[in-house]
Amino acid sequence: MTKETLLKNTDVFLFDLDGTVYLGETLIGDVRNTLGCLRDMNKRIVYLTNNSSKAEEEYVKKLTRIGVYDGRDTVYTSAMAAAEYVAAHFSGKRVYLLATDAVKAEFSRTVPLVEDDPEIVILAYDTTLDFGKMKLFNEFLAKGAYYIATHPDAVCPTAGVSMPDVGSFIELFFTSSGRRPDIVIGKPGTVMGECMERRLSVPRSRMCMVGDRMHTDIRFGNNCGMHTVLVLSGETTTKSMKNFPDVPDLILPDVNAII
Repeated sequence: MTKETLLKNTDVFLFDLDGTVYLGETLIGDVRNTLGCLRDMNKRIVYLTNNSSKAEEEYVKKLTRIGVYDGRDTVYTSAMAAAEYVAAHFSGKRVYLLATDAVKAEFSRTVPLVEDDPEIVILAYDTTLDFGKMKLFNEFLAKGAYYIATHPDAVCPTAGVSMPDVGSFIELFFTSSGRRPDIVIGKPGTVMGECMERRLSVPRSRMCMVGDRMHTDIRFGNNCGMHTVLVLSGETTTKSMKNFPDVPDLILPDVNAII
């Protein structure tokens, strides 16, 4: 697929954040201008992230602070998708969420949360995780609560050394409880794609997933029937991409090469 064909056949661009739009507080190249050009072409911009450590409002503040957010844009996280999923499939159930206070506050607007005897437990990216929280969550798993993880990423890419992410926590709790998630909401699963289609009233065939990870971003786009663009500004290299069966429609050095 050529870039011209991609632009012609895409109404919504879904951008991963870490490793695609920015690294830490640093924008990747002239992404501010790139996004502006796409908006001028009447393309909708969605910041679609597996990172469930922050609430939507926190991401909007950060994206505004670094100069890429526009009021027409959408922010959507795996935690937001998990809340939609639980509200749709487990209405009235007792839900415990392992997450930061900001994400718990956001989640509780649509799904009431409990601190004991849950029927559903959700593992989000809790950057305030301590032993007390781990012990309690492990006990809930051992008692058989339905187990949801927001996403499978093993690490969160940052400048320098990457940080352990939910995928690492999944392995920790598997070691201690013998349980793996009953469902994982974020990329590369299709739940977030289904949510986007409902929210935006745009078919997934007119969407394009842009990201730096083969096993989450590109596989997600392929699983959802979207166009896919792999950028080499984050985790994936031209060498490492050969380790995956997934095939992107385009491979670009960074997001700015789209235009």
